[in-house]
Amino acid sequence: MKYTEFLEKLKPYFLLMRLDRPIGTLLLLWPTWWALWSASNGHPNFSIWLIFTLGVFLMRAAGCVINDISDRKYDGHVNRTQNRPLAQKKIPVKNAWLLFIGLMVAAALLLLFLSQLTIMLALAAAFFAVTYPLMKRITYLPQVYLGIAFSFSIPMAYAEITGTVPKVAWLLFVANILWTTAYDTIYAMIDRKDDLKIGIKSTAILFGDLDKVIIGIIQLLTILAFYLFGKQSEFTAPYYLAVVVVIWLFVYQQFLIMTRNETKCFKAFLHNNWVGMVIFIGIFSHILLKS
Repeated sequence: MKYTEFLEKLKPYFLLMRLDRPIGTLLLLWPTWWALWSASNGHPNFSIWLIFTLGVFLMRAAGCVINDISDRKYDGHVNRTQNRPLAQKKIPVKNAWLLFIGLMVAAALLLLFLSQLTIMLALAAAFFAVTYPLMKRITYLPQVYLGIAFSFSIPMAYAEITGTVPKVAWLLFVANILWTTAYDTIYAMIDRKDDLKIGIKSTAILFGDLDKVIIGIIQLLTILAFYLFGKQSEFTAPYYLAVVVVIWLFVYQQFLIMTRNETKCFKAFLHNNWVGMVIFIGIFSHILLKS
């Protein structure tokens, strides 16, 4: 088999794992790094950093695969997802399951190098990640559920580095749930018309015409949680400057979703990478200047 033909056969699997769309990985990675740097006072052990970073990549890929397996009969009816590999039947479902199992086994192997408390939290994280696709059928709050799944790396990082999960870690955990709920509701606004037709539930549908207002309220609560996290962590001016920048980033996102235009909503969703990056820069700068 020629090299180009081999790559062409692998392409649907790359797409299934969303390797062409790094935004989901970044939105998982930034909170993980917030916690690693905060818990270690800016000096995370390289091996711990590497394990958590690889874990983010593996779990995000596994989450995408199990999501598409669950949604394969629905994705073809949604404009945004109709070209996904399983919806187009470019990959046998059996192969998708094997890929999912392989990714989960690889992630589990990383746990062998971590503490018992971290492993227990990781098992809870895996449960939320694997069951998330089902939530879109039974509740209008799958975005909140996703927020919980996306936030478990925070207590895991604190557990691994400090041996416990302090209150400040749970405060950051809540902040990340709020942030995830806000940006994933914006994401759900893109699919709202199609989701209503096929019976998929979301906060975008639940909020209806109040979507922009409620997203704004959630973003304000996110800012408050970030502020309280900074106070509890005894952070200094660079961190609070980052929080102020995030306020402006959220204002810009509100401007983008004002008309509920699908393209602009997607742009607002992608824009959240800057939010995660700015908070990390704030934490990093505080530690750098303090030392």
